Amino acid sequence: MPSEEYEIRKVTDAQTLRALAHPVRIALIEALTLRGAMTATEVGELIGESPTTCSFHLRQLAKYGFVEEAGGGKGRARPWRITSIGMSVTTTHDPEAEIAGDALLRVFRERSFAKYQMWLETKGTYPKEWRDAASNSEYMFWATADELEQLNEALTAVMMERFRFQDRLTDPAMRPPGAVPVETLLISYPIELPKPPEDT
Repeated sequence: MPSEEYEIRKVTDAQTLRALAHPVRIALIEALTLRGAMTATEVGELIGESPTTCSFHLRQLAKYGFVEEAGGGKGRARPWRITSIGMSVTTTHDPEAEIAGDALLRVFRERSFAKYQMWLETKGTYPKEWRDAASNSEYMFWATADELEQLNEALTAVMMERFRFQDRLTDPAMRPPGAVPVETLLISYPIELPKPPEDT
């Protein structure tokens, strides 16, 4: 059974979005999500940053409610943990929030594509089973906005249920033998403007 209950946090306001849009803060959230509670020194060793830098950014993330002290320790020896298993960026058509949200998404995607490039450069060192299992696919198809939204919701639901995201993130005992962190990017967007309806 999972040890704690986490939720996916909805981030909507420009100030919070701007506070997140920093590569070190994204790296900290990712590390704490995948590895569990850590001190500034421990997470710094993992992401290649100094304890002082990590301590500053952890305090900033705590200010906006993305991390919290896990209990025990003092100063930089205090462990930190995440407060949610993920986030959803929703800008509700606010121009300032949309600009901040786009900046945050660029930081996320730059980090994701850098990891993908690393995979391409190092995949020869992985066992054949992992090279065969990895995917690099692109699909182009015709759909309405409603259909695309339904597709994204359905794919998310399948992945959340199939891989028991929360259980496996928060409870290492729930991970099957041989499991490693895997990243899947699902990015869908129109490549042409919709045509206005014809007059009848």
